[in-house]
Amino acid sequence: MERLWRAHAVRQAGGGPAEGAQAAIKPQAVGPHVIFANRNSALRLTAVNAPAARLGLHPGLTLADARSRLPDLLATEADESADAALVEALADWCARFTPLVSVDGADGLLLDVTGAAHLFGGEAGLLTALRRAFVRHRLALRLAFGATPSMARALARFGPEGRLDGDQEAAALSALPVHALERPSGSLPSGTLKLLLRLGLKTIGMLEAEPRAPLAARFGADLLRRLDAVLGRIEEPFTSRRPMPACMAERAFAEPVTEEAMILAVIRRLAQDLAQVLEQRGEGGRRFEAHVFRADGAARFLAVETGRPVRDPALVERLFRERLAALADPLDPGFGFDLVRLAVTAVERWERPAENLDGEGVAEAALETLTDHLATRLGGHRVTRILPCDTHIPERAAERLPAQQTQAATANWPVQRGAGEPPARPLRLFEPPEPIEALAEVPDGPPARFRWRRVLHDVAHAEGPERIAPEWWRENGKPFTRDYFRVEDRDGHRYWLFREGLYDLEPREPRWFLHGLFA
Repeated sequence: MERLWRAHAVRQAGGGPAEGAQAAIKPQAVGPHVIFANRNSALRLTAVNAPAARLGLHPGLTLADARSRLPDLLATEADESADAALVEALADWCARFTPLVSVDGADGLLLDVTGAAHLFGGEAGLLTALRRAFVRHRLALRLAFGATPSMARALARFGPEGRLDGDQEAAALSALPVHALERPSGSLPSGTLKLLLRLGLKTIGMLEAEPRAPLAARFGADLLRRLDAVLGRIEEPFTSRRPMPACMAERAFAEPVTEEAMILAVIRRLAQDLAQVLEQRGEGGRRFEAHVFRADGAARFLAVETGRPVRDPALVERLFRERLAALADPLDPGFGFDLVRLAVTAVERWERPAENLDGEGVAEAALETLTDHLATRLGGHRVTRILPCDTHIPERAAERLPAQQTQAATANWPVQRGAGEPPARPLRLFEPPEPIEALAEVPDGPPARFRWRRVLHDVAHAEGPERIAPEWWRENGKPFTRDYFRVEDRDGHRYWLFREGLYDLEPREPRWFLHGLFA
């Protein structure tokens, strides 16, 4: 991790609460304006605009105190859910600068720009582009670079903005207040900061000058870890909102485009570029993600999946066409899209499909393509496939799984009977098995007659039993043995019955059930 920078974006206090992820930031009010919320059973300020800050108002001040200073103060109650949605939307939009973005607290973003700054002419160009975009959307902004997330966070909140060289960075870190050790994911033990201030350790430089052993003994090792993270001495984990793609390609437009056909054409061209990369690696894509960024700051995210690794740009375009057609909320171009990115987030080893002389391979490939189209249009969880399970319990012998995830699986269904013989089990079963009344000539033998749904059936032929022992490691409570019989009544109808339990060997009297019908 070479460099991290953090965009500390705060909603201006000049307008009303933002409305969801697509909320627009209204122009800043001319006079003092504050946002307040209930904190510790008191109404306190959570954000202030520039005129209010110049008059001495600051976050944390009670609303009553603020009104006593400025009786005509404009105050708006905070809408925290709308603010969170806005920060999430900003995080999606910042993916145009780097794919590694995470939300940092209630009002911050953390971006890993390692290897991405050169796309904007260096760190200075990246800084200028980001600042210009946020200012255009009426957002107050503080930016800082750092070698670790904690360093970037501390400089953005408490230090100077922008890019600092070695000496400037060391001086800025040394002058930071000890409050810079705090982070949104977790605070220091209660009273730590107050005790540090009481001891006269007000800055990071003062804390760093103290011997480490007494600090660890008094405040614990967590304080020293926070200190080392802020100073960039230790590596810190970074969790992005979206995983790092295996490969990606993007295209920016000099003038925003509004036509959906143009977006699909660009996706196909990007898929061609990615196909060359995948071919060099000997891989194919299983999941493709498209990010389209609007000129007004909104971003849309689309994803498609395939059952087998693919490289065909035409197939990728068709899947995204299906995905766009299935959207409940159509792709609104607004003022136009100025950037399209296509990423491959899941890859597998690619093997050329085998083509048999009888055309079986072609038919299988066509079925997989149809499955991909249906899953894209209807949803992957709605297009399923039935596969056999390694169990003897009939109702557990098969399970439904998403077809795209099981196309490569081999369905080895057991051969039940020889050619020309009736099946050993019905194709469809009752769930749950239906209870019946049965009378057997001998306790462990097949039934001579049984009553099902108030109709009495006399058994003409019977075959069995097929004994199935219980899976004691799965069952809840006392499992029972089953003896299955294939029977045929005098009218020629065939049934699949079983007796649950054994005479004199299990605590409960055996019961009879009908589990299925033969065609």
